[in-house]
Amino acid sequence: VVFAGLAAVWVVRTEPDLYLRARYPLRYEAIVRTHAENYDLDPALLAAVIYTESRFDPSARSSAGAVGLMQLLPDTAKGIALRTGGEGFVVDDLLDPEINVRYGSWYLRSLLRRYGDLPTALAAYHAGQGNVDRWRSEGVPIQFPETRHYVDNVLAVQERYADAYPDELGG
Repeated sequence: VVFAGLAAVWVVRTEPDLYLRARYPLRYEAIVRTHAENYDLDPALLAAVIYTESRFDPSARSSAGAVGLMQLLPDTAKGIALRTGGEGFVVDDLLDPEINVRYGSWYLRSLLRRYGDLPTALAAYHAGQGNVDRWRSEGVPIQFPETRHYVDNVLAVQERYADAYPDELGG
């Protein structure tokens, strides 16, 4: 009886949770892994940002004008394209999962370099660098409740992706 109980615990701890996989699907796995590696990001983090931003819908568009998997604003993406050698950027480029994740990964890495920690970088990704710079200069925490929720949510979802896809995401 004790052995059977131990075997059940072993299976639960070593097999990916099917509920987690159903609740947090992973799409564009090769693109996520490639750009996570290229930009020195945790693949589970990248998957979490994509899930939180678009639920892996490459055609997602927000009321604020953000486009694609990582919900990039066209002006932000155009700046990224220019900084990374892209030419002839058009907004529809953001509907291409490879381009969108490449630009979003570059942007997230640049925010991590600038701010030095993941929660602040995620806050800037969500609320904009100007807001985060102002909060930091005023010595106050994140002032938008929706941005606090976004940061907390991405960090929680990152753990879920790492747990659900240890082989696929190198967790």
